[in-house]
Amino acid sequence: MNDDPDPDATSDPPDQPGDAADRDAADGVHAYILEYLPHGRADDDRPQHRRPAVAYGLGERDFRLFEFELTDDAEFGIDDRVAIEPETAPGIKRAHRVDYEDLNRGARQELEYVVEDIIEADERRFVDFYNDAEPISLRLHQLNLLPGIGKKLRNNVLDARKRGPFESFEDLSGRVSGLHSPKEKLVERVMEELRDDDLKYRIFVGVDAPTANK
Repeated sequence: MNDDPDPDATSDPPDQPGDAADRDAADGVHAYILEYLPHGRADDDRPQHRRPAVAYGLGERDFRLFEFELTDDAEFGIDDRVAIEPETAPGIKRAHRVDYEDLNRGARQELEYVVEDIIEADERRFVDFYNDAEPISLRLHQLNLLPGIGKKLRNNVLDARKRGPFESFEDLSGRVSGLHSPKEKLVERVMEELRDDDLKYRIFVGVDAPTANK
């Protein structure tokens, strides 16, 4: 990355459904641009000519949020896919972790759309969450962390997957009674994990999240 890499900097990536994991291992860690601010942050008190251009990004593999300090000649568009590790993309001087509260309004508005795009592009990995989800305790299952999935719907998923792994979101909806929006439930959970720092369990956000390294 840089000579003095930020300890909070990065982890793992995806892009196209079938070969996402292989590609991630081969070409490093990536993020998607949420917002590009060529004149710097609005809360930067320095004169405008001294403010570094910045961008906000969302980690492709583990959904971590980043602020990028940019070079003077950098130019990015919303949804651009940029490298973070082992080296940052041209135009990025350094990357560091931020929280949801640190994002500006534009980045927050774009965030859910980019989360959905990532999940759609790597459908196999996220369908496999439904295939591989495990109990957390005697009373709580990873599936119960998804919005709207209680005991009955969880058991419907577990019963259906005994007859064979789910192949797609469409397959999930067709085979599991009551599960009408499996992709949207994942998007909602990722957004909840991004917004709430106090959640006890995280399954998608962060380098240690169960799905980050699959």
